[in-house]
Amino acid sequence: MVKITDVARHAGVSPSTVSYALSGKRPISEETRQRVEAAIRELGYRPHAGARALASSKSNVLALVVPLRAGIHVPVVMQFAVSVVTTARRYDHDVLLLTQEEGEEGLRRVADTALVDALIVMDVQLQDPRMPLLRSLDRPSVMIGFPSEPAGLTCVDLDFKAAGEACVEHLARLGHRVVALVGSPPEVYVRGTAFAQRVVQGFTAAADRAGLASSVHPCESAPGAARTVAERLLRERPALTGVVVHNEPLLEPLIDAFEQLGLRVPADLSVTAICPEETAAALRVPVTSVALPSAELGERAVELLMRKLAGTDVPEATLLPPRLTERASTAPREAP
Repeated sequence: MVKITDVARHAGVSPSTVSYALSGKRPISEETRQRVEAAIRELGYRPHAGARALASSKSNVLALVVPLRAGIHVPVVMQFAVSVVTTARRYDHDVLLLTQEEGEEGLRRVADTALVDALIVMDVQLQDPRMPLLRSLDRPSVMIGFPSEPAGLTCVDLDFKAAGEACVEHLARLGHRVVALVGSPPEVYVRGTAFAQRVVQGFTAAADRAGLASSVHPCESAPGAARTVAERLLRERPALTGVVVHNEPLLEPLIDAFEQLGLRVPADLSVTAICPEETAAALRVPVTSVALPSAELGERAVELLMRKLAGTDVPEATLLPPRLTERASTAPREAP
């Protein structure tokens, strides 16, 4: 294993000079810095995380706070986590994953130690109780999600309101007049989870603008719930011809349930979704969808944190516009 003394010998400087070049604690000449950096590259030296922390008072660790609450679809959460970890490694940072319901007390416990340099917070609620603490911390943070009052915070997310609107507008252009949203599990709405609430806002606003009859139906993610909600929709909305799904595990069971009840997709019923692109494309009937850009969101969150750690100003709000891809699950409504 290459040691700091090997780097110093190769560069023709003292070990303390190498340490100063790594930590920035004391100024050194540009020529010396370049010699040290060249030696590091040539020898493949990587400082130990603990040594880096002692030398620079930083841990080079980010906390990813993603409480695995009821109603959360874990595979999608893991897509975010993988993106955060992969991007953090590009910046020579590791990631501490916190999956418990930490709340304000748990965040303070982590922030008050030398464990992490900065935090990424997920599963954001409209009235998120963690907001006051995040505003007061001396460590930078980024929220993947938008609370109702995001001032003073750094937030990044898909524009879920616009995503809900895009799905409805697509159905309206195809001539559909009665539409329904099959949404996230009920507990997600009870918590006031921001992304789920904003999909409802966008869906309802677009339906009202287009003069469509619409309804919203929270639904459990268990496959058996698909048949129940499909039967209820056809009973309450017999003229239904368009459905928006914001509940990834339910997509295929829901299409199967409608077809078992006599509706062909898309001949009788057009289905759109907000979900990961690979999920929509891989179904038996590929679904027209707004992509959930988990990889891009995780990458953006880490990049914003790195800029904040470097003392660079960043925008408070970063909203990614929705991208709708048409597939086989939607078609023009046939005239009655």
